[in-house]
Amino acid sequence: MEILAEYGLFLAKIVTFVVAALIVAAMVMSAAQRARGQEDEGELQVTRINDQLRDNRETLEAQLHQGAGRKRWLKDRRRSKKKEKKAEQKKDGNAERRERLYVVDFEGDLKASQTADLRHCITSILGVAEPERDEVMVRLESSGGMVHSYGYAAAQLDRIRRSGLPLTACVDKVAASGGYMMACVADRIIASPFAILGSIGVVAQLPNVHRLLKRNDVDFEVLTAGEYKRTLTVFGENTEKGRRKFTEDLEQTHQLFKDYVSEHRPVVNIDQVATGEIWFGRQALDVNLADELKTSDQVMTEACDERDVFLVRYERRRTLPEKLGLSAVSAVESGIMRGVEWLRAGRFQ
Repeated sequence: MEILAEYGLFLAKIVTFVVAALIVAAMVMSAAQRARGQEDEGELQVTRINDQLRDNRETLEAQLHQGAGRKRWLKDRRRSKKKEKKAEQKKDGNAERRERLYVVDFEGDLKASQTADLRHCITSILGVAEPERDEVMVRLESSGGMVHSYGYAAAQLDRIRRSGLPLTACVDKVAASGGYMMACVADRIIASPFAILGSIGVVAQLPNVHRLLKRNDVDFEVLTAGEYKRTLTVFGENTEKGRRKFTEDLEQTHQLFKDYVSEHRPVVNIDQVATGEIWFGRQALDVNLADELKTSDQVMTEACDERDVFLVRYERRRTLPEKLGLSAVSAVESGIMRGVEWLRAGRFQ
């Protein structure tokens, strides 16, 4: 059993080393690709939610029927489908189309990395949508991140409003800080009862190891041109003057955030909500951070009765370094789990 345990540890080390080498190689290749300005193209994927809901409903209905009843149901369903198809073919080709709801998703991280995909979706939608008949809905999930990144993401949503298309933001879980900066652009904000909204504030934090370096006789110098080029640093000695300037910058950023929310949602009492606090859906409704309590599924299902609902996504092709990175992570997890299993087997047997 000891041999098994030692072999498991040895194998885990080998796998870890190989995977680490692959990750480093992938990072180098990715950096070189970015330096050359290369960007892999993707493709737009469109799903008609009306068809998806109908197929799901029919699948469930088919499973609920048993024996001969199921056969009769399937036969009747095929017959009705033929009739529906013939009816559609008889329709005038110039008949007025139904109104449309275009749905896009945004799952935010610290850098709002999905903004590039969002940009492609919005550009495509604006090319075909009709302001007087169509609407856009963004399913938004984000707890915020970098100010400039989320400012750019919010500006993408603002393109929809400026084009004259109604915009709805649906928050099922969280739209806080930068996430709410995006949500407030919408004409209407719909949240689930316990979704988190708000956090209209700005935060910055960093460690400082200057005293540790000084205790070990390590000098670290920060050379700048410009009085406030560096206000606070990780390694250098921070001053009260630098802290005051840093705080002033945070306050200015916070004021810009408040002004942005006030501009797009004048119904809110900005002094009441811009304290950095969060509100759950029902509470957000009381302070006008949201307009209605529903889930995004409910909104889309109800819209399907009167509109054609399309989910629009932009799928970017993964680069080779990214594929290697994902494979490496999977291999590490698999190798570690196998090593743990062998160790356990060796101990308990």
